[in-house]
Amino acid sequence: MIKKMSPSENDFDIPAKNCHRMVILGSTKVGKTAIISRFLNERFDDQYTPTIEDFHRKFYSIRGDVYQLDILDTSGNHPFPAMRRLSILTGDVFILVFSLDNRDSFQEVQRLKRQIHETKSCLRNKTKEKVDVPLVICGNKCDRDFYREVQDEEIEKLVGGDEHCAYFEISAKKNTNVDQMFQTLFTMAKLPNEMSPDRHCKVSLQYCDVLHRKSFRNKRCKDGNAYGIVAPFARRPSVHSDLMYIKEKAIGGSQAKEKGCVIC
Repeated sequence: MIKKMSPSENDFDIPAKNCHRMVILGSTKVGKTAIISRFLNERFDDQYTPTIEDFHRKFYSIRGDVYQLDILDTSGNHPFPAMRRLSILTGDVFILVFSLDNRDSFQEVQRLKRQIHETKSCLRNKTKEKVDVPLVICGNKCDRDFYREVQDEEIEKLVGGDEHCAYFEISAKKNTNVDQMFQTLFTMAKLPNEMSPDRHCKVSLQYCDVLHRKSFRNKRCKDGNAYGIVAPFARRPSVHSDLMYIKEKAIGGSQAKEKGCVIC
C-alpha cells in the first residue's frame, strides 16, 4: 500500500488572480534551462541537453495567500510557430535570453520582443483591457572571457523607454545577478518579490499543508511568511486547454479573471 504523503494539486483552491505563467524564450544554447534550474533547484548542470519544451509548476504560501507559478521553458529552434504564439498568448511574464558572445541570439531576442508585443496587442484589442507585458532581457554568460558581440548601445536601444522591460547581464553558471533579475521581474509584474529564489523558504511537497496555514512551526525559515514548493510531476496543460483559455479571455474579457486556476 502506498501512503499518500500529500494532497493532490487539485486540492489547492487558488484564485485566478494568483495564478501566473512565466515563459522563457531565446535561441538554442543561450542558457534558458540553466536559468530555470537555478530558479527551481539552485543548481547548474554543465551538460547540454536540447530542450523541446519543459513545463514546471511552483506553489507559494506568502503571508497567508497561495500562489501558483507555471514555468514554460521553450525550444530555441521553435519548430512550431503556432505553439510559440500560443505560449506568448498564455504567458503573463517573460524572460528573453541571449548570449553576450553570440550576435545572432541577440537579434533573435529583438524579434521575440516585437512578437510578444504584437501578439499581446491582438489579445488586448479583443478584450478591451489594458495589458502590460512585464519582461526581462538577460545577457547570459557574463562570467566568460570572450569577444563581446553585442554592444551596450544596442541593448539600451532595445530596452530604453520601456517601463515594463529591464535588462540584466547574468551568469547562470556562477549565479550572478540571477536572483536580482527575478526580483525585478516579479516587481514589474506586481507579484510578491518573495517568489524570487532567495526570498522564501523551500519545502518539499510532503509539507504542502503549509499552503493552507499562515505559519509552519516545525521549520525554521529566514522568512517565516514565505514558502515555495516545486510540484515534482507537473504536466503542461493541454493545447486544447490553452486554446479554450485564450478563447474565453477574448470573448469574456475580464470575466475570465473571476474563475479559479484550472489544473489539467
